[in-house]
Amino acid sequence: MTEYLLSVWGTEETYDTPIEEMQRSFEQVGAFNDKLQAEGKWVFAGGLERPSTATAVTPAGDLTDGPYSESKEQIGGFWVIKAADLDEALAIAKEAAKACEGVVEVRPFQGE
Repeated sequence: MTEYLLSVWGTEETYDTPIEEMQRSFEQVGAFNDKLQAEGKWVFAGGLERPSTATAVTPAGDLTDGPYSESKEQIGGFWVIKAADLDEALAIAKEAAKACEGVVEVRPFQGE
């Protein structure tokens, strides 16, 4: 099995959505996580704090506040999964995107 990173992308404004409006997504993601674990495809997952909480560290050791990337979209969360191949990883990512109601990018780990 190959490991893949499924990263969830959104904007800073996503974090301003009232918790009541996010509840459905939280429940859907919880059910999706349970399914991944039951199928033995789960490795690890997590949600990230808003991009403005990030600190970038340069090779020289300098620190920069805020996200390193200057794009509107940022990674808001992720899954690390096990899949037989890219086709299976993409099928899982389709379920992930539906559960979290956001764009999910799929990338294999190097050497896998």
